[in-house]
Amino acid sequence: MLIKSVRLMPVIRSLVQRRALTAQSQVEIKAPQMDGENKDYSTKIVNLVEEISKLNLIEVSDLNELLRKKLNIKDVPMNFAAMPAGAAAAPQEEAEEALPKATKSSFRLKLIKFDDTKKVALIKEIKALGENINLVQAKKFVESLPQVFRDNIPKDEADKLKEQLEKAGATCEIE
Repeated sequence: MLIKSVRLMPVIRSLVQRRALTAQSQVEIKAPQMDGENKDYSTKIVNLVEEISKLNLIEVSDLNELLRKKLNIKDVPMNFAAMPAGAAAAPQEEAEEALPKATKSSFRLKLIKFDDTKKVALIKEIKALGENINLVQAKKFVESLPQVFRDNIPKDEADKLKEQLEKAGATCEIE
């Protein structure tokens, strides 16, 4: 009986500590909310969001830079298009003999350069057309051209995107 109680001592001690901690903390723990439910945010968070949403593009960039420094977050290069890993290239003669000319079904839209006078409009267009791209990411994307904007898209979608981006001041090419 003594051996069993010695083995159970750590477990009992742990349970007593948990109860003491639970009794001390008066914070109510809420169950996580489902995706469809409206979440209640603290006033501190709501005020922060309100202040951030009033910032202009340069202030957002400065905020991003300061947060990266403060939180020690390294800058990661952005690539919005999924770049497939390339296999080793076959000699050109073998490739020409093995396959007849195939029609290309997926295309890559690449932004080459932009008109400096239309930079802000292009950044806004990139944000609007990009998938899950915020304003800071769009700005960094534009400033680091040439880059692939979309990859593996049909020809008609590539043409449509190219037209929209060229209206906003970009020079694009479809590969």
